[in-house]
Amino acid sequence: MDAVTASAQPPVRLAAVRKTYGKGGGAVTALDGVTVDFPAGTFTAVMGPSGSGKSTLLHCAAGLDAPTSGEVALAGTPLTGLDETRLTVLRRDRVAFVFQSFNLMPALNVWQNVTLPDLLAGRRTDKRWATEVIERVGLRDRLRHRPAELSGGQQQRVAIARALAARPAVTFADEPTGALDTRTAAEVLGLMRHLADTGQTIVMVTHDPVAASYADNVLFLVDGRIVDELARPRAAAVAERLARVGTTVEGAL
Repeated sequence: MDAVTASAQPPVRLAAVRKTYGKGGGAVTALDGVTVDFPAGTFTAVMGPSGSGKSTLLHCAAGLDAPTSGEVALAGTPLTGLDETRLTVLRRDRVAFVFQSFNLMPALNVWQNVTLPDLLAGRRTDKRWATEVIERVGLRDRLRHRPAELSGGQQQRVAIARALAARPAVTFADEPTGALDTRTAAEVLGLMRHLADTGQTIVMVTHDPVAASYADNVLFLVDGRIVDELARPRAAAVAERLARVGTTVEGAL
């Protein structure tokens, strides 16, 4: 694929993706033929009941888990057939992650953890931008602190700052504000909204209608399928739609 064609592709594309765990009668289908594009410069929230496949969708889209069938393309590169070395380089150079496990380096302080992706990729750190991101997540006074000296919420802020400071093509976030206070969560979501407006693609799993209201579009998953979506969401509308999806699931049991 040439550079022009690659640049025209959505940064994240899933085509007929299925993910099944186990075999035979004990097999569980986490994703059931999901097809979706996440265009450049968009912020998408993924919501649904517990066990609906949200995290599996995120992991397959990010190349952290291989689908049982179907195709995933990330930053214009099909993931099928990539060896682990090439996949690691692709994720390192083009993708950032904010998951519920912070994955911070315990021997490094806040500044070093935030700028670690640049060091690993051989890039020069944009110190002004890194400083702004750290300030926006409320860690200006914690630059020299190591993870063990921080609360759980502060560690999550470091993980968020690390992802956003690298200015990746795509950021995948799994409940990124779940451990944050309301004010800091709003700051972080506003920053993510700003980055999407400047061309970054953000895919976020959340259970919070307020967090989802910062997105351009909300996808609702049930039993591994996208069953609904909501554009230009408002928190009240998201909550109403989520309740409707939950009622549908309960009625099917």
